[in-house]
Amino acid sequence: MTDFLPSFVRMRWPLLAVALLAGCSTTGTRPEAPAAVKPAATYAKVDWNTLPAVSDTDLQAGFTAWRSSCTRLKNDAIWAKPCATASTVSDKDAAAIRAFLQRDLDAYSLRAGGHRADGLITGYYEPIYPGSLTRTDTATVPVYGTPDDLVVVQLESVYPELKGKRLRGRVEGKVLKPYDDAGSIATKGAKAPVLAWLTDPMDLQLLQIQGSGRVRLADGKQVRLAYAEQNGHPYRAIGRWLVEQGELKKEDVTMDAIRAWAKAHPARVPELLRSNPSYVFFVRSADSPEGPRGSLNVPLTAGYSVAVDRTVVPLGSLLWLSTTRPDGTPVVRPVAAQDTGGAIAGEVRADLYWGSGDAAGKLAGDMKQQGKVWMLWPKGVALPQ
Repeated sequence: MTDFLPSFVRMRWPLLAVALLAGCSTTGTRPEAPAAVKPAATYAKVDWNTLPAVSDTDLQAGFTAWRSSCTRLKNDAIWAKPCATASTVSDKDAAAIRAFLQRDLDAYSLRAGGHRADGLITGYYEPIYPGSLTRTDTATVPVYGTPDDLVVVQLESVYPELKGKRLRGRVEGKVLKPYDDAGSIATKGAKAPVLAWLTDPMDLQLLQIQGSGRVRLADGKQVRLAYAEQNGHPYRAIGRWLVEQGELKKEDVTMDAIRAWAKAHPARVPELLRSNPSYVFFVRSADSPEGPRGSLNVPLTAGYSVAVDRTVVPLGSLLWLSTTRPDGTPVVRPVAAQDTGGAIAGEVRADLYWGSGDAAGKLAGDMKQQGKVWMLWPKGVALPQ
């Protein structure tokens, strides 16, 4: 089993965890990467009056986004009772929403290492890229569905503490070996259906990072793609590779900066993409005006759904977020923890979903803000361990 592990993982994880978790990810819409150090979160109870004020509009929108989670949580041991009560609260009555929250939930400030309340707030979105359902002279980059030879092993049947963890690979003879990395797939292809063809390999990389997106066809129609599976290799940020190569400064890494570098250095784009061995496979999903589905399997709400580190914040939780947009304007609102992501790890950490299209992409790509997060947790229920 340890043959699955790159050397840097072996050095950082205890032997048992190394043997079991290499190549694993949790289920969801975006690929997961194992954290090097398990977060040590502290939940500091605070008085409701100390939370930053939110507008009635943001309160109603955030409450509505969170309540949509109750379709998945109505039988959950933690959230069943709050969900039942919330179903009787009008989403147009801000006073009733405030009364429900303060009566049924306690507020806890998330702290890193027991004291630091500031954390990193980033953004993501659903991209829309030009492409085709058939290969053309300009659309030559395949978007693969799940390969026929990809084997996914659920580990929780043997190790219950690894619930949601999976091992991925390919059977060769009687041996389960690692699946191809991204560089090999780009060179040799995959034994998988091609769902669509894109015109730019950078579009495919960013589609995989976001975990879902749309392909805009020549006739104006759109095809929605959602995360289906991953090749089991760890996610490594292409922005970090550019920094290590001396091509960009850390503080200058944005989606626009990465695209500009790729456009200026087309011959080095394959090298850039090979630096991230993770590869995501997709599935076509029904088109609808709703947002893509997150790890909780409910549609995301633009501006009010977040991806979180589920070892700190259980999916389905209601959070109170205080941060800023890249231009400095404040963002203070309740948000719903409905998704996860490979780079979303840490005690005070959230990735805010901004919606679909270029404007959302610009906002998401530039967002690397400081912020604070409070977790609103049902009264009388034990905090996450």
